Amino acid sequence: MLIKTPKTSEFTDSHVTDENIYLNRRHLLKQLGYIGAGTLLASASQSAKADWFSKKQESFTTTPLKYSESEMPDTQTLTPEAKVISHNNFYEFGTNKSDPIENSQHFKVDPWQLRIEGECEKPMTLDYDDLYRQFPLEERIYRLRCVEAWSMVIPWVGFSLRDLLAKVKPTSKAKYVAFETLYDPKQMPGQASRRIGGGIDYPYVEGLRIDEAQHPLTLLSVGLYGKTLPPQNGAPIRLVVPWKYGFKSIKSIVKIKLIERMPPTTWNILAPHEYGFYANVNPTVAHPRWSQASERRITTGGLFARNRIETQMFNGYGEEVASLYKGLDLKANF
Repeated sequence: MLIKTPKTSEFTDSHVTDENIYLNRRHLLKQLGYIGAGTLLASASQSAKADWFSKKQESFTTTPLKYSESEMPDTQTLTPEAKVISHNNFYEFGTNKSDPIENSQHFKVDPWQLRIEGECEKPMTLDYDDLYRQFPLEERIYRLRCVEAWSMVIPWVGFSLRDLLAKVKPTSKAKYVAFETLYDPKQMPGQASRRIGGGIDYPYVEGLRIDEAQHPLTLLSVGLYGKTLPPQNGAPIRLVVPWKYGFKSIKSIVKIKLIERMPPTTWNILAPHEYGFYANVNPTVAHPRWSQASERRITTGGLFARNRIETQMFNGYGEEVASLYKGLDLKANF
């Protein structure tokens, strides 16, 4: 398994809430033998809501991130798993934070198909098992900053998007990468009703520049906290772009298309004066209705605990990604 060399903007396992529980579970898995990513302990598509809190779903054995003492980042506590899986924006299942966990528990993730196509030499389709077997899985601990000015710190499991793109061999015409969420109104009540789904025209779509998509920090996640993604968090596969606001990290992806021109994106279509294509975390550019200078970090307190911290440019990943935007006016290109 690949051991990723982290930058100082990343976290280690030692910053996980309920560390003893997390490490004891890992120790037990090692005693039992390495569990392959495709081994099903409990189906994500069949588990009841209680199962997500009782830790019964499929687990992964991955190599944790390694740091030298001089590289250790500042100590910040990871958001507890129970809050990561219960405090979500996934309008396909409703607009309230508790709607996704309430309305997604019968969501079927297997069978699944992810199609990669467009300006590439070798288009391909991945099925459910391919998502776990085609690429070495890594654990990466990233900050997640919501445009609503709250944030979490989450241990994701997944693989680099650039590894997938390398397999399909983008052509010289591939300047952007477009993404599309599953469209299934029978399973996703927000897609069946504009009232429930926040007035969005589905399916949800997003996009990145090709250099953003190929950046080593850009992750396709298939799990969190060492287990398969719950449906409310974007099962079976979602995007994670840690230096951008969370709405860029599209969930339950069924299509990735390499294209020549900037693609439409859902929130930019809905409110272009509020949500730009880039959506880089930027404390100096306010949302039209609130400041982005600080955020409420969700940690061990209640969801409305006053854990207020200053927001960092690029969500603290500037050392790694600022060069992508050299010469670009980040106030005009918000």
